[in-house]
Amino acid sequence: MPLSFATDPSAGSTAEQEAYRHLLQGVREGRYRAGDRLIPEDIATEIGMSRMPVREAFRRLAADGLVLIRPNRGCVVAGLTLDEISETFEMRSVLEGLAVRCALPQMTADSFDELERLLDRMERAGAASGGDWVLRHQEFHAAIYNLSRRPKLIRQINALHVVIEPYMRIWFDYVNKPLSARDEHQGLIDALRAGDVKAAEAVMQDHILGTAALLADYASPDRR
Repeated sequence: MPLSFATDPSAGSTAEQEAYRHLLQGVREGRYRAGDRLIPEDIATEIGMSRMPVREAFRRLAADGLVLIRPNRGCVVAGLTLDEISETFEMRSVLEGLAVRCALPQMTADSFDELERLLDRMERAGAASGGDWVLRHQEFHAAIYNLSRRPKLIRQINALHVVIEPYMRIWFDYVNKPLSARDEHQGLIDALRAGDVKAAEAVMQDHILGTAALLADYASPDRR
């Protein structure tokens, strides 16, 4: 996956960067869905700028694989096939498993307390049936992989989360899975606390691949 996702809010404030962040957030939240045509004049008016920086932002999004720029159709939000969704989760499982290996030696009692707090926030968001659950879920995972102290690895994982986020949000809207996710994430915390790197890595990988199977089952045409 590409590594150019500018998700850091401190990454400058030019018009192109502002347009990029606005569009990226819209794709992540599902305001712009797969197949939607993005019209530069409309986006420019929405943000309050000229069309040129919006078009430059389109090119960046295309390089990230989030949109397609096609002759006579302009800029269209890209989508993932079931196979691509599965592949994305497979990549996440490997990379976040590696992040666990790198992060575990850095973890302290405060790190585990923070994970417990983030898990509580995730559970409250799930119980409230709001879209915040996906954000809280990402925060929980980020709290682990950010401790890996591997900047390129972190950017790669972030990119995969961005690509899959719209599908996670749609899935959340229709499946009561988040309420049962407490045990899975608590099991991950327990494995990390035990200090067994291989076991913790395996728990992380199983958790991610298990989510992939559930999401793919929901998205399967046989279920729709």
